[in-house]
Amino acid sequence: MSFQNQGQDLEEGRISLDHLKIGQRAKICDLSMGGNLMVRLLEMGLVPGTEVELIKRAPFGDPLELEVHGYHLSLRSAEAKSVDVELIGQKTLVNR
Repeated sequence: MSFQNQGQDLEEGRISLDHLKIGQRAKICDLSMGGNLMVRLLEMGLVPGTEVELIKRAPFGDPLELEVHGYHLSLRSAEAKSVDVELIGQKTLVNR
C-alpha cells in the first residue's frame, strides 16, 4: 500500500531513505509497503511531511539511526528502502 498513486513514478528529486548520507535532512513523501510494517512505521512517526535526519549508520551500514520528532529511531536498511524522501536544505555551491 502506498500513499501515492500506485502507477505513479518516483518524482525527480526523491530518493529512498536508505540513500541519505550522514547529516542530511529530508522530508518523508511516501511509504511504499503494506501491512503491519507500514502501520508500525506510521506509529513511530514516519508519516508523509515529517522531517528526518540521518544521524549515523552501524559499522556495516545496517541499521540506520534517524532523528524523527526529536527522538532517535533505528531502522533497518531494508525498511528504509520503502520510504521515499525529498532532500531539504541542500545548497548548490558555485565556483567563482
